[in-house]
Amino acid sequence: MEKEEEKEEEGAVAQGADRADGAAGDAPPLDCTGACCHGGAKMAVLAYSLGKREINQHFTIKNAKLISTAVVVLLLLFHTASRYYGGGDSCEWLLSRGRYLGENVWQPYGCMMHKYKSIEAKTCLAEKRVAFVGDSRIRQLFYSFIKIIDPERRENGNKHEDISFEDESSSVNVDFLWYPEANNSMKERLISWTREASAKPDVVILGVATWSIKLHSGSSETLQQYKVNLTAMAVYLDRLADHGEVYWVLQDPVNEDVLSDNRRMITNQQLELYNEAAVDVLNSSKRNSRARVKLLAASRQAAIETITQSGDGLHLPESTMNVGAMVLMNSVCNKLLRPIDGSCCQTLPPPNLLQKLSACFFLGSALIFLVLHVLGNNRHRRPVPPDVENLEEKKPATAAVPLGPKAPFQALCRMGIIMGYFYLCDRADVFMKEQKFYTHSTFFIPLIYIFVLGVFYSENSKETKLLNREQTDEWKGWMQLVILIYHISGASAFIPVYMHVRVLVAAYLFQTGYGHFSFFWLKGDFGLYRVCQGFFESIFSVWPISKLFELNGSIHEWWFRWKLDRFAVIHGMLFAFIYLVLQKRQGLSEGKGEALFSAKISNLLLFLSVVSFITYSIWASSCKTKTECNEMHPYISVVQILAFILIRNIPGYARSIYSSFFAWFGKISLELFICQYHIWLAADTKGILVLIPGNPSLNIMISTFIFVCVAHEISLITNDLAQVVIPKDSVALLKRLGGHGALQSGCLAASQRQPAHTRRLKDASRSGKGSKQTRQAPAEFVMR
Repeated sequence: MEKEEEKEEEGAVAQGADRADGAAGDAPPLDCTGACCHGGAKMAVLAYSLGKREINQHFTIKNAKLISTAVVVLLLLFHTASRYYGGGDSCEWLLSRGRYLGENVWQPYGCMMHKYKSIEAKTCLAEKRVAFVGDSRIRQLFYSFIKIIDPERRENGNKHEDISFEDESSSVNVDFLWYPEANNSMKERLISWTREASAKPDVVILGVATWSIKLHSGSSETLQQYKVNLTAMAVYLDRLADHGEVYWVLQDPVNEDVLSDNRRMITNQQLELYNEAAVDVLNSSKRNSRARVKLLAASRQAAIETITQSGDGLHLPESTMNVGAMVLMNSVCNKLLRPIDGSCCQTLPPPNLLQKLSACFFLGSALIFLVLHVLGNNRHRRPVPPDVENLEEKKPATAAVPLGPKAPFQALCRMGIIMGYFYLCDRADVFMKEQKFYTHSTFFIPLIYIFVLGVFYSENSKETKLLNREQTDEWKGWMQLVILIYHISGASAFIPVYMHVRVLVAAYLFQTGYGHFSFFWLKGDFGLYRVCQGFFESIFSVWPISKLFELNGSIHEWWFRWKLDRFAVIHGMLFAFIYLVLQKRQGLSEGKGEALFSAKISNLLLFLSVVSFITYSIWASSCKTKTECNEMHPYISVVQILAFILIRNIPGYARSIYSSFFAWFGKISLELFICQYHIWLAADTKGILVLIPGNPSLNIMISTFIFVCVAHEISLITNDLAQVVIPKDSVALLKRLGGHGALQSGCLAASQRQPAHTRRLKDASRSGKGSKQTRQAPAEFVMR
């Protein structure tokens, strides 16, 4: 539906233009005159053309989709097998493995770790008791943990003594108990907790070894006694784990070169022996096929990279201890608070009613399609338009064939398969998810790659009018690609990039206003078909369909984006009006190779446009906060948009070429925009979908390839279904409207019959009083 609408709108703007001879995919002309056209230049141009055609001949979108389907099947088998045989518990990943993405940014293996704030920690630990038991290293972890609850807390406790912390507002109690060795004293403490239910902690964190090594000079007898004592304590640790959570912290490495003389015997070799003993004992205490006591090894992995920063060689930097504390907080709290960017230790809910109904709908469509196929009802087959089969733009030679009765059900079958993949990526735990980390190279290097490809696929335009169809497709294409790179690289953290991307978002809305205004001005089409294309969208606001699109009942997201770009559509309409008036009065020169205005005016406008570009970039780089920049954005974004349009269109040679690479992506920009949140990114753009674990670069390439193929297929499916839902024939359209009205009336009636408590919960959610999980999107997210 949208694709046909765009063709009419932008075709109307370009009506009356002289078409350039030949298809857009034709090779650049080889006949030239003068010394500049020697044999080497001819050979270079010929090699360029032949090489490009060779690529397009073999790498078609159809072949790409077949490859992506096979890759998805293989990945599903791989991830299912690895979870079944290799352990698919994200809690285990969180506690045991990970890597640094950057300084102080820890990434667990295969899942996302939420950064807890004070209010969240108090909510999770309300009326709970947490006990840290061990030596000075555990005391460090204790302080890092309570600083999440109370960031103002300082390390003011006495050494070698117990320390208590209490937050009165949430009744959280966190204690540190000084037990530097795994001996009878520690064992008696554990026994007392198992006997006194009122004193039993909800969470226990233990870990010792260095004092045993230090006091007994690392003797083998002490190691054996450590193992015996730990075996005796394991029984009581298991009992505590029956009604709470118990963590044993594996020993972090030391920097042997800077240890004091009385600690020289604490070697990394000794610590490894004690860790192996703890793992053997605690893993052998499994009951019911699961370990009661959880082993915290992630902080040890983090310490391996940062122990050189230790002042005394034994105690770790505060930033490393913060990693361990945040890992603990995620392990304890994620399953309770369920933060959207904390996929570690979260068990996903089973499919809800709407998801089950959707599955039944697609299965029913598949059954009908199978019946029609068996009955031989395949008289009509819709040929794929040549311009979507490869990267070359070619105008279809014939009109579209009418769809047969089987085609809609075939389209729904394809959509059902895609929705199944969406569910596996976005709502199930089959694939992994990891958080993003911005660096300049992760944003700018891919940006350079795509623009090199865009230049490689440069073609002659069919027409040279301002903002012709090929140019607007190109514009949408490269903007969408930039926004995709912006999202996956986490570039919103860099304010200059953030503000330039905000201009791209406004440019999309600018194009919408420009295209619609031009269409109605030139065509004067206010018919039923045109009106119904917008009216049909109201179905998405009706219960129960609306539940598929709500964001916890909050309209903050919509309000935030409306404020940022509220004038962009109006600016586009005004520009269209001015352009059409100038065109009517023959104030523009839009012939091939001609400047849009006279030489003086063209040079002046080009100069002003370049100046505005530079000025805007300087301003965007000088902004201190996003809030400050966003206040000005609605009023100045139009200047940058107009500057780009003028630079792109004033020179005749610039209007005569376009990039078919960018234009191809521009045709599926809406599908790319929607699909990215489900099968490419994760956790509402905060994370990245991981199909290939352990290799970030290969993962991005594979997931991007599948993502683009899926978006293109959805574009084709949408076109098929749009012809069925909103036909251009007036009689058929009236019948569809009647059916739509009956459906909407039924949904409204059903919504009125919702249980009273359901309506109250819905109203409370919308008023901000409902659930603790109701969240508002932060201002730094510029696109959804």
